[in-house]
Amino acid sequence: MSPVPSVHHRAAITWLSVYAMIMLVQVVIGPVLAPLPMPLRTLVLTAVVVPVVVYALVPNLLRVHARLRGNRR
Repeated sequence: MSPVPSVHHRAAITWLSVYAMIMLVQVVIGPVLAPLPMPLRTLVLTAVVVPVVVYALVPNLLRVHARLRGNRR
């Protein structure tokens, strides 16, 4: 089993995942959400982004990171 990535790597992976998902959701459903008030848009955006990032993107990216780190040693 490979060691856990540093807190800095995990933070970078999480930040990149959140950024990418926010951009994607804005492009895909942003026009539909545009007429809504900002708090409601933010609620919908986070309701989509957070579960995808937490349950799908970050775990998979951490696995990829571990494989890449394992290949270097």
